[in-house]
Parts: sequence; structure tokens; C-alpha cells
Amino acid sequence: MTRRKMMATTMAAGSLAAEAAVGPPQTLLLRRYQLRNSSDAMGAGLTKFLEVSKKPALERAGAQGLGFFTSFIGPDTPYLLTLESYPSFAALEDGMNRLGADKKFQAELAAFNKAPGQRFVRYSTQILKGFAGFPGVVAPPPATGTRLFELRTYESDDASTLADKIRMFNEGEIAIFQKTGLMPVFFGETVIGEKQPNLTYLLWYDSLAAREANWSKFVSSPEWTKLKSTPGWSDAEIVSNISNSLLRPMAFSPIK
Repeated sequence: MTRRKMMATTMAAGSLAAEAAVGPPQTLLLRRYQLRNSSDAMGAGLTKFLEVSKKPALERAGAQGLGFFTSFIGPDTPYLLTLESYPSFAALEDGMNRLGADKKFQAELAAFNKAPGQRFVRYSTQILKGFAGFPGVVAPPPATGTRLFELRTYESDDASTLADKIRMFNEGEIAIFQKTGLMPVFFGETVIGEKQPNLTYLLWYDSLAAREANWSKFVSSPEWTKLKSTPGWSDAEIVSNISNSLLRPMAFSPIK
């Protein structure tokens, strides 16, 4: 990527991120379809179903911020991950009802479920509430190559320490992320899901090398050094575990 293209991408990403900081927190839904390596190419049928049937049905149901990803590096690989966003929990519920009443989708779902072979092992669902400081889902600007995404989850000992970590993000950490090139897609507090209390967020990079460079820049930032030294905001006090996975967007994913 040339310096001019890099600057244009950064400016566009910064503009989108600023827009994300406006409005009430959205309701996000992450769904993970667990796969297994097998001779029958598990996941191929699921991928086609997500592209041909589920994505159009979600769009008809009012879902926004759609993303479809495959696991690249991380625990429990292989799996597929989908992202949906809605203006509110009520809008999510309405979207689910509209899916249930969508005759075309329900017929396609029935055919998918009756197809021979196993399409996936299990799926799990996580519902999150967007942060006040980054309430929406922000898609990266158009790319010339395949991007890399990183899903990170921070667990806390209790609701109070999780609230402190979320406040830390809202009051400085997100801004330092953006300043050092760590560009978010979303931030959310898990309200339904496993390993609570926790928060989860998604970042994007143009390459693995860019990821390493931007994290190095963040870690060495004087602003980050000062922020993490704030009494009560050290990782040891408010974060009990961090897990992460690297993802690749599917070809048909709106977020890519």
C-alpha cells in the first residue's frame, strides 16, 4: 500500500469511527458455528446457506452491520462467525420474529436442515450492548486485498470491575486505539452469553504485519502508559482473562 493510499484509508476509517460515537448503543448478535475437520468438508454447505439464504433473509428482517467470518488462528478452530446489529433489543426481537415469518427463508432453512451429512457441530449465540463511547458497528473502508480481523474478549471478576474496564475504554482507550492504528468494528458488553461478565470487541487490519506494528505502537504509546497507571485501572485489578482469535472475512461479507 502506498503512503497516499494509507493516509486515505486512515482518514476514511477515522471519519467512520467518529460517526460510530453518535447515537444510542446498538444491540449486537454474534453467532459461532463450531465445525470440525473432516473428509466431508463440513462447513461448505453452511457457507452456501449463509450466503444464499441467511444473509438476504437478515437484510429483509432489518439486520444491520452484517459480517461473516471464518476462523484463521485461535482456540476452537475451525468455526464460522456471523455478526448482526440492531438499533435496540426490541429491534432484535422484531427481526427474529420477521425471520420466523419469512416463508422463503423458512423453506430454505428446512431444506438445509434435511440435507445429508452434518453441516456443523453446534452453534452458540452471544448478545452484546454497544459501548456509550462506540455504540455502533463500523465497517472498514473498501480494501484492495483480504483483511484480517481480531475478536478479543476481556473477562472480569465481577460486574463492578467490568464497568471500570468499559469506562476505561470509553474515557480514553478507544481514542488511543484509533490514534495508534487499531481500528474497531464494534465494542460490546455481553448481556447474554458465556464467561460473563465480559466485554468483546472486533478490530480490523490490512495485514498481519499491520496488526503487529499497530499493537506495538499502542503498547509503547505514552498516553496508554499514563492511562493504565490510573489507580484502579490496571489489568490486574479489572481484567481476569483475555482471549483472542484472528478471522478472515468471507467473500460475500458486507464487512470485509
